Amino acid sequence: MSIKEYRTATEARGGLLVVKNTPNVAFGDRVQIEDHAGNFRNGQVIRAADNEVLILVFEGTDDIDLESTWIRFLDEPVEIALSPEILGREFNGLGVPRDGRPPVLSSLRRPVSGAAINPAARTYPREFIQTGISTIDGLNSLVRGQKLPIFSGSGLPHNRLAAQIVRQAKLVDQESSFSIVFAAMGVSYADAKFFRDEFASSGVLRNVVMFVNLADDPPVERLTLPRTALTAAEYLAYDLDRHVLVVLTDMTNYAEALREVATAKGDVPARKGYPGYLYSDLAEIYERCGRIHQRHGSITMMPVVSMPSDDITHPIPDLTGYITEGQIVLSRELHNQGIYPPVHISPSLSRLMKDGIGKDDTREDHPRVAAQLYALYARAQETRNLASIIGADELSERDRRYLSFADAFDTKFVGQGESEDRSIEGTLNLAWELMSQFPRDTLTRMKETDLAKYYRETE
Repeated sequence: MSIKEYRTATEARGGLLVVKNTPNVAFGDRVQIEDHAGNFRNGQVIRAADNEVLILVFEGTDDIDLESTWIRFLDEPVEIALSPEILGREFNGLGVPRDGRPPVLSSLRRPVSGAAINPAARTYPREFIQTGISTIDGLNSLVRGQKLPIFSGSGLPHNRLAAQIVRQAKLVDQESSFSIVFAAMGVSYADAKFFRDEFASSGVLRNVVMFVNLADDPPVERLTLPRTALTAAEYLAYDLDRHVLVVLTDMTNYAEALREVATAKGDVPARKGYPGYLYSDLAEIYERCGRIHQRHGSITMMPVVSMPSDDITHPIPDLTGYITEGQIVLSRELHNQGIYPPVHISPSLSRLMKDGIGKDDTREDHPRVAAQLYALYARAQETRNLASIIGADELSERDRRYLSFADAFDTKFVGQGESEDRSIEGTLNLAWELMSQFPRDTLTRMKETDLAKYYRETE
């Protein structure tokens, strides 16, 4: 390893350091900065030319004296050490321990940028993952290798939902090894403590590796944290043959940090000031999940995206929706009614659900139950709108049945306890209980064999 040292820093702005006259420095090289006080900071080359290099300083450039700063180009990419001992640990965005325990000692080190996956080597996502949450398992099923984001808003319980998914997620095949990579960007100290306590008290911490960047930590570290987390996920999945669920919260904080750095670099802004390459940058992260041919392990991803002003057309959720295979949308209206988790059924979608449910995966009636529930709920929502105009007393008996169904659906099917882990069998049986409020001829999406086996008419 050749090390080049310079003391030619000319400018520091927004976490970026400009260094002049640095030939033969490569894009992506790791950098070590020694400031005037003898403290070391980490950086990475994000723009390289013979006459000028732009360095992203992960610890920020506050209080740095340019004339007394040494810059060392280490001629190597940003890497993290990997071993099975990372499970049960907590790190920052650079893979440095945050839990007070020693660093991971391993001869295996890998660049956080990851290795390119041959598209021809990818395998189509399949196999049902049970989260224990009826609105996801029953109507927006998650399958192994899928990217399924959670769209939320300020004040909605996306952190509680993410923690519940981490606690409860499992493959139906109980013998399969399953691990969690949890990456938190720009979260408060209280939120970070909540996640630690939740994982420790539920006993899942030994199968979780956490990467945490607090709100008062340097924002530029958030640009590396999801890549560091996904490098750990790739190691667990493809080296140790584990099935891995990656939870990224909150991708909006990541995008805000990207906009901050892009503005400091002088990049041309696009929608709402975000750089034009926001789409490709998000895709670079999201597309690192999936399955690879002839590999037992897999990476499934559930990023959390908070929507500013509850706007689902905001650039971050909008672009995320283009890249991923569906979305789970949280509703402020349901939350205000005290329903948890407040999943809004109508805009929620899992595009790969059909490939993970049915006779050999969940239960033979699952696809038709989901379609029938959606149809009934859509009609019930129309009835609610009508009742708000003419009043519930003016509705027909049939319409009042739909209104009763909508209320029961929200409170019994959507609503469930924060520690309630429902099996897919329990979720489907609950769906039949709700559908049995209607006459058999109303359930037009069900087969006669389904009705004969599961339908129990109620008064």
